Amino acid sequence: MKIDILTLFPGMFDGFLSESIIHRAIEKGAVKINIINFREFSKRNNHQVDDTPYGGGGGMVLCPEPLIEAIDSVRKENTKVLLMCPQGRPYKQEKAKSLSKESHLVFVCGHYEGFDERVRAFVDEEISIGDYVLTGGELPAQVICDSIIRLLPGVIKENSSEQESFTENLLDYPTYTKPQEYRGLKVPEILLSGNHAKIKEWREKEQRKKTEEKRKDLLN
Repeated sequence: MKIDILTLFPGMFDGFLSESIIHRAIEKGAVKINIINFREFSKRNNHQVDDTPYGGGGGMVLCPEPLIEAIDSVRKENTKVLLMCPQGRPYKQEKAKSLSKESHLVFVCGHYEGFDERVRAFVDEEISIGDYVLTGGELPAQVICDSIIRLLPGVIKENSSEQESFTENLLDYPTYTKPQEYRGLKVPEILLSGNHAKIKEWREKEQRKKTEEKRKDLLN
């Protein structure tokens, strides 16, 4: 998979690309990530990328030219362009699975008070990671990239991604490791029994119980 990220703040991705699973995925060749500063596409003498809004109002608005020309510079026939935006569709695990099957993704990270409305005509989809406002699209882009890259073949063990939260709209079951008892809290006996059929049954019950307690909306 190839990912291009259009941003005004490339430094925000330094740690993201150089640590943990994302770094290993890049080293394995499972994904190639390019960070592009779309300020370089500004034709103004001072490389300005924003301006005051028509009709008045507070803040600055990203101009259409640098963003759209940056998109055009990387868009290919098989490209899907994603705009990070609080007005977008709420991001879900099913969307992560769908996007992990794409060959080329472009993330557009807005900033300031938003972007010129005409930018929307040049993107394929708008995505939101929650009903709140951030200072820019860089953090949402990292969140979505992480959720996608971990699903790529060979990045993590296949059974790890198949048995986690939101699989079949259920939260994950409780997990334990050594020691068997800590500060009076014990590992459930069933997990020590060696009876894999019973363990599977217990885990399924715990998944539903936890989902009913914490995210009953998923069951609907």
